[in-house]
Amino acid sequence: MTAATRTDPAPPRPVGGLLRHRDFRLLWAGQTVSSIGSNVTTVALPLVAVAVLDASTFQVAVLTAAAWLPWLLIGLPAGAWVDRLPRRPLMVVCDLLCALAFLSVPVAALMGRLTVAQLLLVALGAGVARVFFETADQVYLPVLLRPEQLPEGNAKLQATQTVSYVVGPGIAGLIAQLAGAVAALLLDALTFLLSAALLLRIRTTEPRPVRRDRSRSLRRDMAEGLRFVIRDPYLRVLTLMGAASNIGLAGYQAVLVVFLVRELRLAPGLVGVLVGVMSIGGIIGALLATALARRCGTARAMLIGAALTGPPALLIPLAGPGVGLIWPALGGVLVGLGVAIGNVVKGAFRQTYTPHHLLGRVTVSMHLLNYGTIPLAAVVAGALGARYGVDTAVTVMTAWLALTPLILLIGPLRRRRDLPAASGSVVSALRRRPETDRRHRHGATSGGRCPPAGPSAPGSPRTRPSGPR
Repeated sequence: MTAATRTDPAPPRPVGGLLRHRDFRLLWAGQTVSSIGSNVTTVALPLVAVAVLDASTFQVAVLTAAAWLPWLLIGLPAGAWVDRLPRRPLMVVCDLLCALAFLSVPVAALMGRLTVAQLLLVALGAGVARVFFETADQVYLPVLLRPEQLPEGNAKLQATQTVSYVVGPGIAGLIAQLAGAVAALLLDALTFLLSAALLLRIRTTEPRPVRRDRSRSLRRDMAEGLRFVIRDPYLRVLTLMGAASNIGLAGYQAVLVVFLVRELRLAPGLVGVLVGVMSIGGIIGALLATALARRCGTARAMLIGAALTGPPALLIPLAGPGVGLIWPALGGVLVGLGVAIGNVVKGAFRQTYTPHHLLGRVTVSMHLLNYGTIPLAAVVAGALGARYGVDTAVTVMTAWLALTPLILLIGPLRRRRDLPAASGSVVSALRRRPETDRRHRHGATSGGRCPPAGPSAPGSPRTRPSGPR
């Protein structure tokens, strides 16, 4: 099965782009409300730990670690299962489980039984659901959209996700100021329920996942996806860059709320506003990413995004009361700009570049390494903050982040304008097949030409996938 497989012939692209695509609108709306709720929790959960339970700096950092630990524990088998299961029902189940997890916090608080241990279990349970949901979401999008629509779809999803980075913390701070941080988690539970309801309204019939060899074990399926990432020069360097940069990003973000509340003495409402402002760059980056990739090339857009993600992070530790808040705001805006550009380009590239039957496993293999560093970074940042002070932890983590763009210079991206259109393994396999077999596979008529091996990289002309230019 390829990314273009449908149960019915693909309809012509509607005027107005994906705004006229009913099922994408439902997916988009569900992702939007869920992302807003999740980003409410990003601020609300640490605020509950700090303001309600008087948790230590290390305990707050461990909350972040618990949310991301499932990528290390179940990431690879989750990717193999997603490639075997229908994705939309799986996403609905994940939304419902998250709603129950976050609903348990205000219930326990009302009963006077809330503890840091429960917050850790909630973060861990929601993290497990997130592993399955994000992997299934990446595989499900090519079912709804044609390959040439994926850049626009990814850009819209990334834009609204980054809008949630601004809106969510602001809402969390406002609710925490007016009704307490625990009440903000109730909002998150409701957003997951709404997301599940929207997903259930999607009409597109999803093709049943096809397993080429039903005798294959789960372990072999997991190994195939991981091996594809390790052997591919583009996916390998993008994964290493993501893993390294997430150490710095997750590290300073794990202790940022503690830094703002206990070092700068900011009120919860102002904390939410500042975190929201720091995320504005993500909105700009998501809106500009596709145009930037088209104008400069997808490989160069990745390099630009990496440059914006790194050095500007050094502005964040310069934070001070009053006017000094300009520095973390500016640094956060530039970092968010770079992260969004990279995420949009990389997401569309992975979806069009990877053979569809491997996409779930390839996605989760990359996430395993990208997100697997986050628990480690959070614990290290918490330990640094507890031993040397929160300001030192923020400084160390942002300094690390500033150096990570250098990783992309060791791979093939620095020699290319655009990322390749299809993986070299797919093209090599096609070239080894007889010409008649290629025509049969692609549905070409007698005497017709075999179409190119894969869809174009997002926003770029088709490039030779056999190697870097």
